[in-house]
Amino acid sequence: MKTCLPNPSADDMPNDFPDADALAALRAWYEGASSRDAAGRYLRDRLGQGESARGVIDQIRRQLALYARCRQRADLATLFECPAHKRRHHARATAQAVETLRTLPLQTPQIGDDITRWLPERAVRALHAAGIRTLADLTVRIPRRRQWWSAVPGLGPALAKRIEAFFAAHPALTERAHALIVAERQSDVTPWEQLRLPHEVDGSAGAFRAPLSTCILGVDNDYDAIQGWLALHESPATQRAYRKEAERLILWAIVALGKALSSLTARDATDYRAFLRRPTPRERWVGPPRPRTSPDWRPFVDNLSARSIAHALAVLSAMFRWLMEQRYVVANPFAGIKVRGSKRATALETAHAFTEGEWLLTRTIANGLEWSYGWQAAAAQRARFMLDFGYATGLRISELTNATLRNI
Repeated sequence: MKTCLPNPSADDMPNDFPDADALAALRAWYEGASSRDAAGRYLRDRLGQGESARGVIDQIRRQLALYARCRQRADLATLFECPAHKRRHHARATAQAVETLRTLPLQTPQIGDDITRWLPERAVRALHAAGIRTLADLTVRIPRRRQWWSAVPGLGPALAKRIEAFFAAHPALTERAHALIVAERQSDVTPWEQLRLPHEVDGSAGAFRAPLSTCILGVDNDYDAIQGWLALHESPATQRAYRKEAERLILWAIVALGKALSSLTARDATDYRAFLRRPTPRERWVGPPRPRTSPDWRPFVDNLSARSIAHALAVLSAMFRWLMEQRYVVANPFAGIKVRGSKRATALETAHAFTEGEWLLTRTIANGLEWSYGWQAAAAQRARFMLDFGYATGLRISELTNATLRNI
């Protein structure tokens, strides 16, 4: 005989309590009567319908166990699941459990409940592996996307339908979930240093990830990969400029597309170009300058000019090119992309004045300006910034000298 029952689903929440005759038969059985004697004395009509005495008693036990579990009393449910040969040891406790259950109301799920209280065990295992532990986690991270279960390995459409049925059976919970989703959407655009990527879009299973065995970065998600790219540049100004572009792209990929950065396609890159011209919805993306710790912080202060868009796409193309060189991704979605109205299209895919070897030598010399040539640290950092900035943007000397912060 089974010693436990699975967690109840949305469609098997019983409100029917066994009647007096059924409880009398069960009490007699727990006190030592055989199934035939107990059912024959109190439930003769049910035996006349072709049910076996043992089957009738087992059905009553299952009904009470499920009734208890649906009211979050697994401790009482186990009393009705004990092996038959041990039933007399539990007779008194079982009688007390029946009296407790008579007046126990059916509990309703709360948004902060652990999913183990309400969802099937197989679903719980898959959701826990994806970092989802409460109903709140589930509502704000998953069901708002079509075929949301595909982002949770081991879940599948059948279990997903049971989860959806669970929410459909509890309208009040669904309303609270909607409120959480609205609140979460208002705060899902966060600065880089506060960003926490959901598992399904963190790039660990990115569509264009290179084989992990060939990657030399030693990371398994997009955030850490970009951190590695940013760490190449020791100038704080350069890091801030490049971080801004990576930050904007990864936020757009996650919030607007529900995609990992390492899953972006060439079509996504052209869509991002259009987005940079007019970030929408503006209340989410655009706002006046605010501290990065402020809840009112936004990635943009206005629409970008064509030259600023060209610069942004050039930086992102450089980033993806480096990620390809590290064998983190296999493609650069921003390669070759052009910007109408800019004096100079993305320059990173065009030839530079230096060959790769010459550029490497130049950058090596620049890295040692302080100790090899006696430069002041601030001057050396400015020189390295100008080298990196010129390399990333491809600006002519005249464009470089006339560039202002507003252009960037």
